[in-house]
Amino acid sequence: MTKNNMVKKVFPGGNTTKGFYSYYDYIIKEDANRIFILKGGPGVGKSSFMKKIENEMMKRRYFIEEHYCSSSNGSLDAIVIPDLQVALIDGTAPHIIDPKNPGAVDEIINLGEYWNLENMKLNKEEIVLVNKEVGRWFARAYKYLKALDAILQDISIIYQEGMNVLNYNRLEEKLMYELFQDKVFQNKVARDRHLFGSSITPDGVVDYLETIIQPMETIYYIKGNWGTGWSKLLDKVAKKAMVLGYDVEIYHTPFAPEKIADIVIPELNIAFTTNNKFSDQYTYKIDLDKLVNKDFLKDYQEELEFNKKMYQQLLNRSIYCINKAKLTHDKLESFYVTNMDFDKINEKRMEIIKRILKYEK
Repeated sequence: MTKNNMVKKVFPGGNTTKGFYSYYDYIIKEDANRIFILKGGPGVGKSSFMKKIENEMMKRRYFIEEHYCSSSNGSLDAIVIPDLQVALIDGTAPHIIDPKNPGAVDEIINLGEYWNLENMKLNKEEIVLVNKEVGRWFARAYKYLKALDAILQDISIIYQEGMNVLNYNRLEEKLMYELFQDKVFQNKVARDRHLFGSSITPDGVVDYLETIIQPMETIYYIKGNWGTGWSKLLDKVAKKAMVLGYDVEIYHTPFAPEKIADIVIPELNIAFTTNNKFSDQYTYKIDLDKLVNKDFLKDYQEELEFNKKMYQQLLNRSIYCINKAKLTHDKLESFYVTNMDFDKINEKRMEIIKRILKYEK
C-alpha cells in the first residue's frame, strides 16, 4: 500500500455561493468510538496536532481521511481513522462544534490551556481589530459569491429551456436499469454521507478528487453545463442505491452547495463525477450537453458569453478576498504562537495517541 492510497482528502465545509456551508455532521458517525474536538485560537497548533497524530497512525498502516479547511487549504480541519472509528476535529469558528454525546463519545481537547494568558492580554486591542478585518474580508467574498450564484442561475435557466426532456428521461431510465438490474437488496439501512469534493480557497478552486474517484474500479464521467440535469441524475442514482441498501458518499459543489457533483458507491466500486480532470480517464461517459438544442443556444450566445466573463470575474474577486482574509488571519497566529507551551502540547499529543491505539482490535 502506497502513501497515496492510504489517504482520502475531502472538505467538510466550504466557502460557497450560500456563504459558509457546513457538512461537519458527516465527518464521522455520532456513535463512533471517540471524537476529540479541538478548541483554541489560531496558532495554537490544532492542524499540526492532527497531522502529527496522522503520521503516527500511517506508520501503523492505517488508512486516513484528511478533511481540509476551505479558508486555509494547507490546514486540516479534521482527520478520521475509519478502522478505529476515531476522529479529531477542529471545533472552532466558523464551524463551531460541541460534544453531542459528551464523555461517552465526544470530548473537548482545549489547546488554549497551554498559552500564556498574561502575554495574550497585552495584544488584546490588536487581536480584536485583526479579527474584525478578517470578518470584513469574508463578508466581501460572500457578496461576490452570492452575485456569482445569480449568474449561474441564469446560465442554468437557458440550458434547462434548451434541454430535450424526453431524451433526458430516456437516458436516465437506461442508466438506472444498467446500474441496478442485477443488484439485490442488501438487507440493511443504507447511510448517505455528504461532503465537498472541491472548495473555493485562498489558492483558487482546489480539489483532491483523485483520492476519492480514482480508487473506484468503474468511473462514470458526466459532461454537462449548468442546467443540464447532472445533479438531478446523481441524486436519483444515489437514492436508488440507498433503497437497495448500499451506502453512498455524496460530494457537493461549492458553487451550489445543495447540488451533487460527485458520488461514490463503495460497495459497488463505482464512482460518478462531473469534474473535468476525469474527461479522459473514465470507464463510461455521459454527455448531457448533447441533449441541448444547439439552435436554441445560438439565440442566447451573447448572454452566455457575458455570463461566462462575469462568472470568472466574480470568482476571481471572491478568491482574492478569501486570500486576503487568510493573510489577515495569519497575523493572529503570530500573537498565539509566541505564547504557546508546545512541550505540553506534545505531551498531550502522545497521551491522545496512546488512547487512540486502545481501540485497536
